[in-house]
Amino acid sequence: MNGPRKPVALNIQSETDIVLARTAGKEMAQAMGFGLVDQTRIATGISELARNILQYARRGHIRLEAVNRNGRQGLEILAEDNGPGIANVRSVLEGSHHSHKGLGLGIPGTRRLMDEFDLASEPGGGTRVRCVKWL
Repeated sequence: MNGPRKPVALNIQSETDIVLARTAGKEMAQAMGFGLVDQTRIATGISELARNILQYARRGHIRLEAVNRNGRQGLEILAEDNGPGIANVRSVLEGSHHSHKGLGLGIPGTRRLMDEFDLASEPGGGTRVRCVKWL
C-alpha cells in the first residue's frame, strides 16, 4: 500500500452519487496499488452496490476503507441502507432472483468480483453488504 488512506464515506441518494462512489473507489484502489483489472472490478462492485441502494432503498451510504489483516492489504467496501430489506437472501446470492426494478445481478455480480463478501438483510430491516478485495 502506498501510504495510509483515509476512509471515504459517501451518501447515496441520486444517480450522480453512483458515479461519485465508483470514481472514489477506482481512485482509492489505484492509490493503494491495485492493477487496472482489479481497479475496474472494485469500481464495478461499488457501482452495483450503490445502484441497489438507490433502486431499492432510495438512500444509504457506502464506506471505503483500506484494511490490513494478517499482513494482507485490501480495500473494504461497506454498503448500508434502511430500505425494505431482502425477503429471500439465498435466491439473490444464487442469482436466481428476478427483480422487477433491475436486472437482479448487482449483488451476485459484486460477490463474484470480490474476495470476501458478507450480506445481512431481513424484510423491513435494511441491508448491509461488506466486501473486501485483497491486494
